[in-house]
Amino acid sequence: MGFPPISSLSFILFLFHFHSTISSSHLCAPDQSLSLLQFKESFSINSSASELCQHPKTESWKEGTDCCLWDGVTCDMKTGHVTGLDLACSMLYGTLHSNSTLFSLHHLQKLDLSDNHFNFSHISSRFGQFSNLTLLNLNYSVFAGQVPSEISHLSKLVSFDLSDNDDLFLEPISFDKLIRNLTKLRELDLSSVDMSPLVPDSLMNLSSSLSSLKLNYCGLEGKLPSSMGKFKHLQYLDLVGNNIAGPIPSEISHLSKLVSLDLSDNDELFLEPISFDKLVRNLTKLRELDLSSVDMSPLVPDSLMNLSSSLSSLKLNYCGLQGKLPSSMGKFKHLQYLDLVGNNITGPIPSEISHLSKLVSLDLSDNDDLFLEPISFDKLVRNLTKLRELDLSWVDMSLVVPDSLMNLSSSLSSLKLNYCGLQGKLPSSMGKFKHLQYLDLVGNNITGPIPYDFDQLTELVSLDLSFNYYLSLEPISFDKLVRNLTKLSELDLSWVDMSLVVPDSLMKLPSSLSSLILNSCGLQGIYPLENLVQLTDLDLSSNNLSGQIPSSLGNLVLLTDLDLSSNNLSGQIPSSLGNLVQLTDLDISSNNLSGQIPSSLGNLTHLTSLDLSSNNLSGQIPSSLGNLTHLTSLDLSSNNLNCEIPSSLGNLIQLTHLDLSSNSFSSQIPSSLGNLTQLISLNLSNLYSNKFRGQVPDFLGSLVNLSYLDLFNNQLVGTIPSFLFLLPSLDYLYLHNNNLIGNISELQHDSLRFLDLSNNHLHGTIPSSIFKQENLHVLILASNSKLTGEIPSSICKLRFLRVLDLSNNNLSSSVPLCLGNFSSMLSVLHLGMNNLQGSIPSTFSKDNSLEYLNLNGNELEGKIPPSIINCTMLEVLDLGNNKIEDIFPYFLEALPELRILVLKSNKLQGFVKGSTTYSSFSKLCIFYISNNNFSGPLPTGYFNTLEAMMVSDQNMIYMGASRGASPYEREYNSISYVYSIEMTWKGVEIEFTKIQSTIRVLDLSNNNFTGGISKVIGKLRALQQLNLSHNSLTGHIQSSFGNLTNLESLDLSSNLLTGRIPTQLGGLTFLAILNLLHNQLEGRIPSGEQFNTFTASSFEGNLGLCGFQVLKRCYGDEAPSLPPSSFDEGDDSTLFGEGFGWKAVTMGYGCGFVFGVATGYVVFRTKKPSWFLRMVEDKWNLKSRKTKKNAGRYGARRN
Repeated sequence: MGFPPISSLSFILFLFHFHSTISSSHLCAPDQSLSLLQFKESFSINSSASELCQHPKTESWKEGTDCCLWDGVTCDMKTGHVTGLDLACSMLYGTLHSNSTLFSLHHLQKLDLSDNHFNFSHISSRFGQFSNLTLLNLNYSVFAGQVPSEISHLSKLVSFDLSDNDDLFLEPISFDKLIRNLTKLRELDLSSVDMSPLVPDSLMNLSSSLSSLKLNYCGLEGKLPSSMGKFKHLQYLDLVGNNIAGPIPSEISHLSKLVSLDLSDNDELFLEPISFDKLVRNLTKLRELDLSSVDMSPLVPDSLMNLSSSLSSLKLNYCGLQGKLPSSMGKFKHLQYLDLVGNNITGPIPSEISHLSKLVSLDLSDNDDLFLEPISFDKLVRNLTKLRELDLSWVDMSLVVPDSLMNLSSSLSSLKLNYCGLQGKLPSSMGKFKHLQYLDLVGNNITGPIPYDFDQLTELVSLDLSFNYYLSLEPISFDKLVRNLTKLSELDLSWVDMSLVVPDSLMKLPSSLSSLILNSCGLQGIYPLENLVQLTDLDLSSNNLSGQIPSSLGNLVLLTDLDLSSNNLSGQIPSSLGNLVQLTDLDISSNNLSGQIPSSLGNLTHLTSLDLSSNNLSGQIPSSLGNLTHLTSLDLSSNNLNCEIPSSLGNLIQLTHLDLSSNSFSSQIPSSLGNLTQLISLNLSNLYSNKFRGQVPDFLGSLVNLSYLDLFNNQLVGTIPSFLFLLPSLDYLYLHNNNLIGNISELQHDSLRFLDLSNNHLHGTIPSSIFKQENLHVLILASNSKLTGEIPSSICKLRFLRVLDLSNNNLSSSVPLCLGNFSSMLSVLHLGMNNLQGSIPSTFSKDNSLEYLNLNGNELEGKIPPSIINCTMLEVLDLGNNKIEDIFPYFLEALPELRILVLKSNKLQGFVKGSTTYSSFSKLCIFYISNNNFSGPLPTGYFNTLEAMMVSDQNMIYMGASRGASPYEREYNSISYVYSIEMTWKGVEIEFTKIQSTIRVLDLSNNNFTGGISKVIGKLRALQQLNLSHNSLTGHIQSSFGNLTNLESLDLSSNLLTGRIPTQLGGLTFLAILNLLHNQLEGRIPSGEQFNTFTASSFEGNLGLCGFQVLKRCYGDEAPSLPPSSFDEGDDSTLFGEGFGWKAVTMGYGCGFVFGVATGYVVFRTKKPSWFLRMVEDKWNLKSRKTKKNAGRYGARRN
């Protein structure tokens, strides 16, 4: 059956019309196609231009094809006009000019250029011509400059996103136009656009129809407006990271449609309990809540239970929440993300957490008083099968054994258990976590080897096992680990023992590694790292690396942080380090590097920190370092740098810390440093050979940010300029050991905490303003001999004072009585060598911190106050050279830490009986009580308890106090205050400005001690100096003196000692000074290595001695020397040999005595025989004349 002709023609015409319509609907207008192609040609394709995703859509744009079919292009079906352009993630790189053909696409309704790189282009005002636009997305596309007000012409906009363009800013006028005209706006995201000139109240002009408002990190300041409740349709409100302050208004609770609320990182924002109660009661649709860093401290954790049970995400990090987690936390059945980081949550983690079966991420880290019991952990790991991320760092898990970790879901992608107190070995089955990408077990007590099966964690991106001090990594395990963990980007094994790992094995580390931190691992040798070309962070500090720094290190051009400090590296710094132009931090300090600083380091223009300190670098500082204009910290200290400091350092205007101390500079301090107006710390001091000359430079007065200034031990002259005391932020001022003169100016601010002007030539009185520095920790004005005046009682207002040293001046009047109890922090009180009078402060409070008390060399009288026993930390007590009248202060035995006791040259008297307790003076190293009126026998009891004098100290350190240490000194573990003492050393009066911990001295000279010297003295084997001279000691020199093998000086002169010098003294190989003058010794002088060096001057006044030392020959077979003595007191019968016992000797002595008396009586009574009588009288008269002669020569003995 056929169609009629007309009907057939109509059908054909219909088909032609239909085909034309269809064809025209797919064909874009030629001008549109041309505009798009020209737009494409104005940009290059660069893979780094898009970071979030990558899809180069314009590559499908080909001339001669229908542009409506191109990727990212949408057309109007009827007209062929381009109405939509989605070029998100298209890797476009280049500048978007205002004459771009993009702006000829007038019919655009949707435009998305997000995640490209437009090279800091300005947003053209021509965007305002797109009058039909409903969506404009320029997110994360590197636009810069001002947001043009013409954007407000886009009156049909529903969605507007300029977020994450950090260099964009929006002025109030433009914002006002924008919000006034964009009345249809439903979604607005201006995150990271600078809106700091705007006040939050201006937000109230936005359309009340908004459903999403995101203004994160916009610099908004001020309070949230109370009228926020007007946005009834708001579902998403994000105001993260602004400077919003004050309370969160309760009207937020009117936003009943809110699904997500994020006010985090507004540190001055707080939430009151009433507002929180309204918020949780009304926001029933809330699914996501983030109030991190908002102060919620008045709230108790139980109040969280009023939140909607439909929550899927709850983040309350660093909110100040206090108390226990409620056991009913299990009500939040839909919760997927729970973060309560950094609060003050305490007690156990409730086992009910295990009911949150949908949890994907759980973070309870940094709650130091939170703990997890094994039972709760077992439930948690058994039920939370969907968990992908777990962070319990700083939660106490010490009762949980590492093996129990194996019950965690094998689907975990992130496990962080830092500083949890985990103990024991890592389980060998860790390889089960096949999906693990992040594993952090920092700072636990994990021991033993890292198990082999770690190599099965092939998805690992980051591995941090640092600060597990007893964890080790064997070569085989390391080899497997580096071979299989091919995706590893970050590796930190600091303090893990890797001493067996050979250098070449580091070459096998995956080339994808961007961060390698192997601090303090015991690595030895040189480690080749040339293949790790992706490294941005390399830390091999505090190992035993040796040899030269390989020049190939300069090939790691992506490095931003390089730390090779505290090794044994030698040779020169390779100039190839100048290739590392991305470096921001370079630290190669504390090595043995030599040569000059390479000028190529001046190429590292991104450096913010450069530390080359504590090496052997020499020559001058290269002027090229002046190119490092981003430097904030420069440390070249402790080298041998010389010549002048280059003026180019004045270009480093960002510098906050400059340390050139302990070098060999000898010029004046250059004025160019005055350009460094941001300086906080300046150290030009000298521990070695710096000798800066001239006056304290004037430019220091312009460094108004200066907090730390150290010019110690140079050759500075002139007065201390008053402008130093005008610096408002100055905390630390060290000008000691220079040649400064004049008065000390009044201080104009109260910021000072450390002030040391000692060892100069200052004069006048101490300004009263110093005693008003309420924050002062250390005050040292010692050795300015012309400082005069009184010490005012107002000094006791300095409650934080830890070190007070006003010694070696000319201060007068009395010691303020309050000094004994005004501060519990005072550790050093040194007022010695002044003209102070009166008495010692009578009251020393309990629980004080005094470690060093020195009042030596004044005119103090009275008694030693018993309250000194409250100074339980006291290590040094020096009251010598005063006029104290008292008996020996036995109560000092109770001071458990006392190491030095000096009471010499006072008017102390009476017996020194010796130990009253078993541990009396057990730590005493220097016992110095000479030149007093003590009498009776030697204090033998103390010889049994002076334990520190029995054992040598092998630690060659200086005694000192560290409580007054500055942050700089604490950083290097140095002692902030070194103890000093004056004493006679080897016959010479010396001031010891530093006291080695090894020194051992016992000086009881110039008293009235009587009796013999006990053998027990031989126990004090560590003694270096022993002085018992100028007493009335009798008996023999004990052979036990031979046990004093460390003795360097021995003075027993001017006593009544008899008998022979024990041969055992000849074995004292360190003995340099020997004084046995004016005793009644006899016999042969022993020979020995040291004894053979002594001359007659050591033995004068002992007529019975013979030997080559006194040029007197010994005749006959001299009597044998004394046998070695035992430390046991008692029977001395062994002195008589084995032939006679004490009974036989006694009988012979008795008979001889009777016979002698009878004979003598007859002789003197009858005067016959006369020759015998004359002989006795002549001898007696001769002895009497000699005694008087010696008394006139050496002076009378002090009684």
